[in-house]
Amino acid sequence: MEYADPVSDLLDPWGAFTTRLFRESCVFHKGNYVKDLSHLGRDLNRVIIIDNSPSVPVESWFDDTSDTELLDLLPFFERLSKVDDIYELLHRNISRIKSYIMRIKL
Repeated sequence: MEYADPVSDLLDPWGAFTTRLFRESCVFHKGNYVKDLSHLGRDLNRVIIIDNSPSVPVESWFDDTSDTELLDLLPFFERLSKVDDIYELLHRNISRIKSYIMRIKL
């Protein structure tokens, strides 16, 4: 079992997350390890990645059972699920997204 499986299971008890990518899913590209989402074979305008870098910014997670950061972001992810182009929304609203994340951490 991967370290993020318990968090993913908690966030997705219905099995809506059809694929989970972990460190082993990374490829080395231009000096960095990245997750190549093109291998998913899906319309990337409808794909989101939850990671500590460089997507929707979240803190790294290491067995802190009191951590609620991803649960706090559920309303945001629900909104994302209703748009046609996730990347356009993220790009257009990155400063507001960062402000929102900072507010929910306080």
